[in-house]
Amino acid sequence: MLLTEGQMSDYKGAALMFDAMPPAPVLLGDRGYDADWLRQALAE
Repeated sequence: MLLTEGQMSDYKGAALMFDAMPPAPVLLGDRGYDADWLRQALAE
């Protein structure tokens, strides 16, 4: 479980969990949470 402050955006919290997630064959995303660094990290 990961708890973050209420004003922290979801995609910043997701970066903290990258090591715990298995690789995904497909990336689905919402442009409202678009961040170049996030897309790059997920692609790697």
